[in-house]
Amino acid sequence: MTDLSAFPIATRWPASHPDRIQLYSFPTPNGVKVSIALEELGLPYEAHAVNIGRKESWTPEFLSLNPNGKIPAMIDPDGPGGRPIGLFESGAILLYLSDKTGKLVPADPVRRYETIQWVFFQMASIGPIFGQIGFFHKFAGREIADKRPLGRYRDESRRLIGVLETRLKGRSWIMDDDYTIADISMLGWVRNLIGFYEARELVGFDDFRHVAAWLERGLARPAVQKGLSIPARG
Repeated sequence: MTDLSAFPIATRWPASHPDRIQLYSFPTPNGVKVSIALEELGLPYEAHAVNIGRKESWTPEFLSLNPNGKIPAMIDPDGPGGRPIGLFESGAILLYLSDKTGKLVPADPVRRYETIQWVFFQMASIGPIFGQIGFFHKFAGREIADKRPLGRYRDESRRLIGVLETRLKGRSWIMDDDYTIADISMLGWVRNLIGFYEARELVGFDDFRHVAAWLERGLARPAVQKGLSIPARG
């Protein structure tokens, strides 16, 4: 049997199937990226709910694998050379899974790097900015009387959606006809922006018909539909 005893996180969230990939996550835009990728790839895995509402991602066991204290994190018991590997940061995990399987990233080196740049675009721009608009529009920040921060994040969100709109004109996916980790990295964020964050009208989302069509295509994928609810909130 695979031994995960070297990973303290496995003591708080014990593995029923230690020979499978262990996913420690919660169904947020960052969390579902990995569950969607795992579903798309058909890799066997076991999902453990790390409840961020109860601050479980700040426990010593979780921090031992992800010192940044954010979901998701992952252990692959069959890592490079057959040795277990623990990873954090969703973009790095997506790239690892694509490298492991040879899927969800184009084989051509130039297109591979183009794909990775769009994953970085999500991590450096889409994720942080959409997260802030969620705070200032839906959560505690909405009580702040000074609306300049909200305006700043609204305008920047529109700019970023515009970048996607330009990229997706004449394309089915970020990388033309290739559905990749670039799409997986962003689908949950755009979905949350207009759904959970209730910012559809605020950012004028209906102006961006190419992004809207891309989102509809992505959400229609069975692996995406399943992955959006993994792990279950309980």
